[in-house]
Amino acid sequence: MQTFTPDQPGYREEIAGFQTGIASTPHLVVAAANADDVAAAVRLAAERDLPVSVQATGHGLRAPAEGVLISTRRMTGVTIDPDRAVARAEAGTTWGSVITAAAEHGLAPLSGSAPGVGVVGYTLGGGFGLLGRHFGLASDRVRSAEIVRPGGTRTTGPVDAGIVTALEFELVPVTTLYGGGLYFDTAKIPDVLRTWRDWTLDLPDTVGTSVAMVPYPDLPMVPEPLRGKHIAHVRVAYLGTGGDQLVAPLRALGPLQETLTTMPFTDSGKIAAEPPNPHSYLGDNRVLPELRDDVLSTVLDHAGPAAPVPTVLIIDLLGGAYQRSSAPDFTADSRYTVRALSMIEPDAATVRAAHAKLFAPLDPMSTGRLRSFVYGQPLD
Repeated sequence: MQTFTPDQPGYREEIAGFQTGIASTPHLVVAAANADDVAAAVRLAAERDLPVSVQATGHGLRAPAEGVLISTRRMTGVTIDPDRAVARAEAGTTWGSVITAAAEHGLAPLSGSAPGVGVVGYTLGGGFGLLGRHFGLASDRVRSAEIVRPGGTRTTGPVDAGIVTALEFELVPVTTLYGGGLYFDTAKIPDVLRTWRDWTLDLPDTVGTSVAMVPYPDLPMVPEPLRGKHIAHVRVAYLGTGGDQLVAPLRALGPLQETLTTMPFTDSGKIAAEPPNPHSYLGDNRVLPELRDDVLSTVLDHAGPAAPVPTVLIIDLLGGAYQRSSAPDFTADSRYTVRALSMIEPDAATVRAAHAKLFAPLDPMSTGRLRSFVYGQPLD
């Protein structure tokens, strides 16, 4: 069991995660290589009367608390049982590893839009993914969990209080899908939001989709014609035939660029094309039963091209299998999410104030929040 204290080389590198904007100052970092290391770290923390937090990729709900941070990034084992259509993934495993391993057997996990996200944290947060409208949440597919309990003992069974060191979960028989994105220029954003909203009203549950407003920076890494523009990005993941006919109402708006194609599920990370590099950000979300015109006006005013704080605003379509989930994040009338994410510039207080103005008009109609999309702050 390797450990780091703040004065030792490697400490900062070990606590670094995808979220770089929230200070983290654990007294001790335990670099766990296996479940026995996790159990030993829990016992050590108990002996010293220190709180414990866990980090794999660092996308999580909040920054690690002071005390003992257990880093699980070395625990990356993945096994696939093709006969049972089940995967086992250790606590530090990312979805990209599971996707690749499962694809060899004609299977896929209920992963999200970014393959670099950790399996365990994503799933324990519910697991809102690309194929969820058809197959449900990743958390609904968990078979069993390997857990270190607060006293430092190990057990296997249902998800319970403790630190999950591995999950066993069901896979689905998916190898390809029709997916990608349509990118629209700034002037078309209002029309895109309304058209997308109307288009989603009667979609089959084999379609997963979202629409985003993205303020692309004017940097060489951003390709033309998106560089330096505020873009509307419609994302689609479709398990079916006739994809071109399905998206015809969206194409009719005249995109700047599109990436829609039939693709192997191993390329599913290209659909949302989210940045893979760590950065500082804050974000929150609300779940809504409908997208009224006043909701679209609110998101345009507070997160659109003229907003004072640059914000990535994402609206996801729910419904389908989500309505049958037992997860507390959803109710029977949960239909859309509204998600906001901003770089921490100029400071966290300014960003939080801007997000508060965005969400305040939505709160009276909101049915809740998705814990998977609360970034860099506690879930109240």
